[in-house]
Amino acid sequence: MITQKMKYALKALLVLADEAAKGQPEPLTIEEIAKRSDTPKRFLEHILLEIRNAGVIASIRGRAGGYVLIKKPTEISISELLRMIDGPIAPLPCLSRRAYQRCEDCADEATCRIRKVFAEVFWSYLVMIESLTLQDMLRSGSVADQVLGNG
Repeated sequence: MITQKMKYALKALLVLADEAAKGQPEPLTIEEIAKRSDTPKRFLEHILLEIRNAGVIASIRGRAGGYVLIKKPTEISISELLRMIDGPIAPLPCLSRRAYQRCEDCADEATCRIRKVFAEVFWSYLVMIESLTLQDMLRSGSVADQVLGNG
């Protein structure tokens, strides 16, 4: 599961992406992002700072300042955001590419049946999540409607 912090980050990015798509986009204050995304302002400050430091958004100072999206939604990887906000996405530490750790209770990774089964499941998940961008989240999909029982 993704954390609440990640949900807030995604909601904020979706608001900024919607604003960027307008003919005359304007920088949005934290207050405005919080209002439009229905997220608590006190959490957004830290989250937006992390996303800004990653080069996804920029902050503009001054009276008409605020936050703006500086990457295109097609260039914003959901898997990279997940790793940045929530940490490793692998279900087992021995399957993580970036935060690999041997499981303490494992005698032999090569024969570990738990690792093998979750490696197959994780691979399917990775294939999908690695291709997902913010642009994909901006449009609703028929598959999501089927999963959610809306179609």
